Amino acid sequence: MTHSQIDFPAVIGYVTPLSARSGERLDFKISSTDNRDINARVVRLDCCDPNPLGPGLKSTEVDFGLNQSYRATEQQTCLGSCAIGPVPTLPDTRNLMLSLLIKPTLLSITDQVIFSLQDETGSTGVVLALNNGTLLLKRLGMPTRQEVDLHLEINRWSKLEICFGLQKVTIRSTLLNTRKKTVESSVLMEGLQTTLKNTDHLCLAASWSGHPVDCFNGSIEAPCLCSSPLAATTDTEVLARWSFAKDVQKQTVVDDIDPSRHLTLVNMPMRGVRSSGWTGRNMDWKTAPDEYAAIAFHADDLSDCQWSTTLAIRVPAGVPSGVYGLIVDNPSGNDTIPFYVLPGADSPRRKILFLAPTFTYMAYANHARGTFAGALQNRVREWNAYPYNPDTVGAFGYSNYNRHPDGSGITLSSRLRPIMTMRPGYLVYPDENGSGMRGFASDSHLTDWLKAKGFEFDVITDEDLDREGVDTLAHYDVVLTGTQPEYHTRRTLEALIAYREGGGKLMYLGGNGFYWKIGRDPSHPHMIEVRRAEGGMRVWASQPGEYYHQLDGEYGGLWRRNGIAPQQVSGVGFTAEGAFEGTYYVRTPESFRSELAFLFEGIPPGQKIGDFGLSGGGAAGFEIDQVCSDLGTPDFVTVIAASEGHGPTFETTFEELLLPGVFDGGPRPYGGIRSNIVYGIDENGGGLFSVGSITFCGSLSHNHYDNNVSRLLENCLRKFLADSHITDEPPQCPFRSNLPSKGE
Repeated sequence: MTHSQIDFPAVIGYVTPLSARSGERLDFKISSTDNRDINARVVRLDCCDPNPLGPGLKSTEVDFGLNQSYRATEQQTCLGSCAIGPVPTLPDTRNLMLSLLIKPTLLSITDQVIFSLQDETGSTGVVLALNNGTLLLKRLGMPTRQEVDLHLEINRWSKLEICFGLQKVTIRSTLLNTRKKTVESSVLMEGLQTTLKNTDHLCLAASWSGHPVDCFNGSIEAPCLCSSPLAATTDTEVLARWSFAKDVQKQTVVDDIDPSRHLTLVNMPMRGVRSSGWTGRNMDWKTAPDEYAAIAFHADDLSDCQWSTTLAIRVPAGVPSGVYGLIVDNPSGNDTIPFYVLPGADSPRRKILFLAPTFTYMAYANHARGTFAGALQNRVREWNAYPYNPDTVGAFGYSNYNRHPDGSGITLSSRLRPIMTMRPGYLVYPDENGSGMRGFASDSHLTDWLKAKGFEFDVITDEDLDREGVDTLAHYDVVLTGTQPEYHTRRTLEALIAYREGGGKLMYLGGNGFYWKIGRDPSHPHMIEVRRAEGGMRVWASQPGEYYHQLDGEYGGLWRRNGIAPQQVSGVGFTAEGAFEGTYYVRTPESFRSELAFLFEGIPPGQKIGDFGLSGGGAAGFEIDQVCSDLGTPDFVTVIAASEGHGPTFETTFEELLLPGVFDGGPRPYGGIRSNIVYGIDENGGGLFSVGSITFCGSLSHNHYDNNVSRLLENCLRKFLADSHITDEPPQCPFRSNLPSKGE
């Protein structure tokens, strides 16, 4: 990456892990242009909205015992995946052959290295690359390159055999699954034998110089290194062979000939992908490994920046649980790196828990939308909002909403990198009626409201919930979600259901929640995986046969198609979406029942609810949810309000339809393009309050927090707190066998 760009951050960083309890360590990894030292301090982040018409940015400095200045260095990020590992001592390099199957997926006028036979440092070696579909050979450290009179077809499998002679390299190419014959071409290469005798490593999909260089876009299968049968009397001896059909969840590939050797996968390329032998008869890589014996590499893969730690801190005793940020700065620039302080293991719990949707933040991490230039960039400058955007800063990888250079969807996302979209003041839309925020920044509308209303609360992340299970919720009277808790594991959903069924109160304060299933691997907790299987509102679709995660082997896609529709969790589920604009709710006739009167205390009966706000100008908007008994809405909930007045951009989600206008399931009491607010108490004391709209929390601060959206939420929250059924005993969990406690 180059730092010559004016809009590149001079100071930026990330933290691992994202959350910690008192006494636990957080490592902050900072890059500072020109190796300038930094100052560091910690603040509690209360409101992250820079809109001058709203509450404004709010933070409070907290003493974490930091020194005034820290040494910092400029740290590089290297995008692109590859496989690198040692090869055996080559007995006779004059008769060496490397064979592999390959499917290029991108035409490019830059070199894409297919493989490099090289030394460990990348100072010498032989490289086969692809440039605009044509093969070429070159030697590392030498400027010359030699075109080979062979071409590879994009998105087609070919078998390559590269035979190294005394001073000549012969390449044979066979296009698979066609009647085309093998074609062959040779080139002379001066100093070939000297170069090969100094090689001891193989790098696939790049050359290696401490990091991947000139990365390949496409799939590789069945690499094999052997002595070449150039003479009729010579038998082939396999020196090394790597099968990509094995151990899909691992980041190493063992050499079948010598298991003490292995290739290391760098930046987590995509596995569980269709190989040359895929028949279409098998859809799960676990049941037909030979049909998934390939690895897909991309030039923008990134699993870990691998930056060194600039400063490490331990959370001091007595620091309240909450949302915090480390501010690092010097005269060149500054950054605020969010992190979470969890409730201490021995500290008393507050009654309220905010479940921060960090899996969703990761799925959207560094989402390049192509919309920054113009009105949005002008607003960022006008409001002095967070200045950097993935549209112009691509050095830190992209989101699960973007595509690789070859057009395929990005399935993997990491938190071990700077996440610009997870910053105070980050704007997403040039919202004419509000702030245009989503994700981390917009969730501060809720935490700011809680503080303004005097509600103390603890915070955990959904990564913590996935690790620790339902027991981490057990002692809280009320659990609040953020504005879009969209991405979840089975463990987190089952924990929320178990919490509610055990008597807990769940308040779902967003829209499009509990929608996509993600894959995770405990050995790589910084990663999430999204396979966008059939159905759903998708910016890209997974290829048929590639619906199963590589990280955990489970089927991906919508939770609706994986046995837990959103309605089973929160009573409502994603139904429609449109432009980033909001409208209002009106009360339903059922809401006037006497037992529900407390919800609307202080709200005139005929008043529109939420026809204002900092998110699209209204409390009901953008992505909206509604009840559906067919999909699991509990029978104890009541629709107390439904939205109306949505604009012409709103459309029903694809998975709701069988044919245009034909809905999947029975009629709904407040269906169509409407959001539903629901409330209910189960016979066991468990409760639900769900608003079914991403823009709801943006209305809370209107008129200095004195408005009907704020009043409705406060009335419900106070009722839930007053009627708590939570005891010191954990809830009786019907999924207990599937939800191990921490440490298991």
